[in-house]
Amino acid sequence: MKSTATAPANIALIKYWGKKDTGLRLPANNSLSINLSGISTVTAVEFVDGLIEDRISIDRWVVTGVENKRITAHLDRIRQMAGIHLRAKVESNNNFPKGTGLASSASGFAALTLAASCSAGLSLSEKELSILARLGSGSACRSIPSGFVEWKAGNSNLSSYAYSLFPADYWDIRDVIAIVGSDVKKISSTEGHAAVESSPFYKERIREMPQKIRKIKEAIRGRDFSEFGEIVEAEAMNMHAIMISSRPALIYWTPTTLRVMHQIIDWRLGGLQSYFTIDAGPNVHVLCLAKDALKLEKRLTAIEGVLKVIVNRPSNGATLL
Repeated sequence: MKSTATAPANIALIKYWGKKDTGLRLPANNSLSINLSGISTVTAVEFVDGLIEDRISIDRWVVTGVENKRITAHLDRIRQMAGIHLRAKVESNNNFPKGTGLASSASGFAALTLAASCSAGLSLSEKELSILARLGSGSACRSIPSGFVEWKAGNSNLSSYAYSLFPADYWDIRDVIAIVGSDVKKISSTEGHAAVESSPFYKERIREMPQKIRKIKEAIRGRDFSEFGEIVEAEAMNMHAIMISSRPALIYWTPTTLRVMHQIIDWRLGGLQSYFTIDAGPNVHVLCLAKDALKLEKRLTAIEGVLKVIVNRPSNGATLL
């Protein structure tokens, strides 16, 4: 049976950087995110008799090497759960640049998990899908539920999963992405996670996490955009401080990244209420209220070096097509 699923990428508001268990992809701390309406992956999976190996393509390119092994390993997990041995045809397509810090692995493995499990005849709950997606890519577990999502770090495979804190329509905010680079990043997030403990600031970051998560939940619950934005922006700077102070240092920002960051601060001082956050890449997510999205889009588009602007609203999670 051929199954097709779509899943959104997500932007972490409170991020995780560092793992307590690499094999199970257990994060060092809980994280919170929003699923995004404008950047997503569509994946079709069909288990076929007669294939001697999985046939995998992403954005119309045949996948080989390390990436092929990672996807095949995830399909093997699903085959084992379903008790089947058939190889699969996998066709996956993104509507945004892959490998540039826009969470393509999150949307990709979430869509793969849902499509492949259904194609294999499994009927998994949202929690089970989240746990399974996490084994493929940690942040993929957050692209399974809808809206505003928390990923519980847990201490075991079954206790680390994501769930919806609030539905997608709970708060009418926007995430406006300034694409400043589409090249695949030279150092992957996986490599970056492995270096976190070399930062002298890492232990303090982990110590402060419970209070930070409590505060942002209160801000979302009360729809307090100023408090929400200040926490999110400070959190992004905190995570990148860990990256920059790790050995080897990770500097994902470009001159245009910095230009956008400075502009957001200047615009906010001038009355345009917006806040930035950045994942492990150069591209900048700018959070604002819905009423300011068009103005922000126009201003970001006019900045030298910004290649494209994508406006997102909170979205539903992984869905069968």
